[in-house]
Amino acid sequence: MSSSKSPRRRAREFVIQGLYQWQVGGQDEAAIQVQAEGVAGFDKADSQLYTSLLADTRQQAEALKLDLAPHIDRTWDEVSPIERCILLLGACELKLHPETPYRVIINEAIELAKTYGGTDGHRFINGVLDKLAAVLRAVEIRKP
Repeated sequence: MSSSKSPRRRAREFVIQGLYQWQVGGQDEAAIQVQAEGVAGFDKADSQLYTSLLADTRQQAEALKLDLAPHIDRTWDEVSPIERCILLLGACELKLHPETPYRVIINEAIELAKTYGGTDGHRFINGVLDKLAAVLRAVEIRKP
C-alpha cells in the first residue's frame, strides 16, 4: 500500500480484504481483525471506519445483496468474489453511512476495483453503484 493513501482509503482496503476472508475463507470477525492488525500499514488506516464498515457490511450482507440484485445483470454467484466484496461495501456505505457523499463512495469503490478487481471490473462496479445510489441517495443526487 502506498503512503499517499488516506486513512479512509486504507480502511476500505482492509475491509475488502476482511470481507474476502469472510466470504471465501469463512473466517469470523475476530480472526479477520487479528489478521488485519498484523498487516503493515494497518496503523495508518482509520480504525473506527474499518471496524464500523466491516461489522455493518457483514451484518447487513443479505439485505445489501437484495438491494444490489436489481442492478446486476447476472447472478450473484457469477460476480467475482472480490467484486462482490466491493459491491457489498459500496452498498453498505450508500445505505448506512449518509455522512459520506455518494460520489465519494462510488469513487472509492471504483479505485478498489481498479486495484483489486478484474480488467473491466471498475466499469461494472461503477454501473451497479450508480444505479443503487439513484435509489438509496435520490434526495442527495437531486441537490444542486
